[in-house]
Amino acid sequence: MKNRFPLFFVTLIIATSLAGCNTADSTPTPSIQDPSTTLTPTQAPATQVQPTQSPITTPPQENSLAKAFPLSGNGPYFVGTRTHTVVDASRDNREIDLVIFYPAVEKKNANGQTIKRDAAADMSGAPYPLVLTESNTGGMLISSQLASYGFVMISIQIPDHEKYLLWDFQMIDWPRDFLFTLDQIAANSPEGLAGVIDANHTGVTGYSYGGDISLTLSGVRIDPQEYLDYCKNPPLIEVGYGAEWYQQNSCDLSKKWEEFTTFAGPQMTDSSDGLWQPLSDPRIIAVMPMAPSGAWFYGKRGLAATDKPVLLIANTEDEFSPYSVETAFIYEHLGGPEVSLITFVGRTHMMVFDANEVLRIKHFMVAFFGYHLQGRQDYRQYFSEEFVSQFEDLAWGIYK
Repeated sequence: MKNRFPLFFVTLIIATSLAGCNTADSTPTPSIQDPSTTLTPTQAPATQVQPTQSPITTPPQENSLAKAFPLSGNGPYFVGTRTHTVVDASRDNREIDLVIFYPAVEKKNANGQTIKRDAAADMSGAPYPLVLTESNTGGMLISSQLASYGFVMISIQIPDHEKYLLWDFQMIDWPRDFLFTLDQIAANSPEGLAGVIDANHTGVTGYSYGGDISLTLSGVRIDPQEYLDYCKNPPLIEVGYGAEWYQQNSCDLSKKWEEFTTFAGPQMTDSSDGLWQPLSDPRIIAVMPMAPSGAWFYGKRGLAATDKPVLLIANTEDEFSPYSVETAFIYEHLGGPEVSLITFVGRTHMMVFDANEVLRIKHFMVAFFGYHLQGRQDYRQYFSEEFVSQFEDLAWGIYK
């Protein structure tokens, strides 16, 4: 079967490329465009600090959604952006481009245009917790959203994003990009952001392949024996690109396992219990994988190794990551102090192109990371079973 890049990835690349050609202000251009430019934000709940941005109002037509999901609009902080590059000398000088969103002081230039790029940081609530994501999720879903609520969000431009058509070495290479970025940001603050970033309170999120990266960084461990046994006779599971595609995507890596093991290195593969060492970091406090896959890679024992709070977002009609095989299995077997699942009933993988669904995702993201990284106890109610159960097209836990 010919290799095919999932449509979601292709569409995101096209969308973010087009968005980058229409930047109206001083925002950095690498694959980033704030979707909130087409969505009107709502006023956020009162925060523990007094940021510099003036109150935000919501037009009447969006009041219903804003009231139902009170964290769905932009928060009270003005958001600045900066670009930064880190270079991993241990991996052939791998260059990783970053776009950083952070609470900033709002100013205008001589023409009255708001200055976002390289804006001075708002130190009123610093240091701010850090959230890492890949550039597609950062550009299509989050962008300035989290920063407007008092976070620093870093969108990581994965260097070889278009190289892989199926699951391959990137299953560990891309999470390593995140860990290297975290190390570099913690050790050397980017220009103009000294004292702004609290790297000791870091969250990770992402959608689709970004969800896979997030799941990896939650502390799961690869179970090579279970994976190789699974791939000896993998089941034919029907998905959007067909059962053969899903089978190939899941198990092609098993055909070059020795090469993959060498690539991973003994520091990761050596163990006494048969599981590889996790790709994670104690500074990562909470993880929010959205539409992830890889259940077959970690197995029950590997998933149980998770040691962080996890909020999963999934769609019952996902064309690429079958709900019952992937997310439901992952949810049922994840370890950790707190594992939650919010299911979008009847929605497909492409729901991220629906503005209303994006707003709801933003709400849950602010609530989850606000609770775990900022200590906002009042946000717990906004990603709870009681809250989710109000909506017929959402389910708390596995939808049956």
